[in-house]
Amino acid sequence: ESLSPKSPEILKYNPVHKKLPILLHNGKPVVESLVIVEYIDETWTSGSSILPADPLGKSNARFWAKFIDDKLMPAIMNIRRYQGEEQVKAIDEVVELFKLLENELKGKKFFGGDTIGLVDITANFIALWLGIHQEIMGIQVVTKEKLPIFCKWIDEYLNSSIIKQSLPSRDELSAALLSYHKSL
Repeated sequence: ESLSPKSPEILKYNPVHKKLPILLHNGKPVVESLVIVEYIDETWTSGSSILPADPLGKSNARFWAKFIDDKLMPAIMNIRRYQGEEQVKAIDEVVELFKLLENELKGKKFFGGDTIGLVDITANFIALWLGIHQEIMGIQVVTKEKLPIFCKWIDEYLNSSIIKQSLPSRDELSAALLSYHKSL
């Protein structure tokens, strides 16, 4: 899809936010990343679920996924808007948010325990994209010194066989992000 200008399909299938992602299933749109992921999980039930079976575990997973989408992602995006001292403050804010998230990983391989779950999938952009953004921008946000547990999660996540099979290579992402940064 072309994001500029937005295609008629984007405007037709997501008239509220007018953005991607959009999943079309049987001609019906499902919009917003977290909603799409849960829809897929509930619609195709042949594998294991990405949400815990118990209601409390399910609500906690949804809370942290929403935290990543609504709080952490915007804070990360703010970093590129600033320079100098303001950028340092923005990075410090992001590190504090990461520390909250890191507490959820203590004693676990993935946020979902031994298997990848909703929170891990939501944090995908951090594992895959953030390192490339840091290189392009010449900054360090997530380091082993500041966030050792989170960095261990990134390694486990990226080296998981399902992730290696499913996601594009780092080189492909680097090329796409470099192009994106040049367009800003």
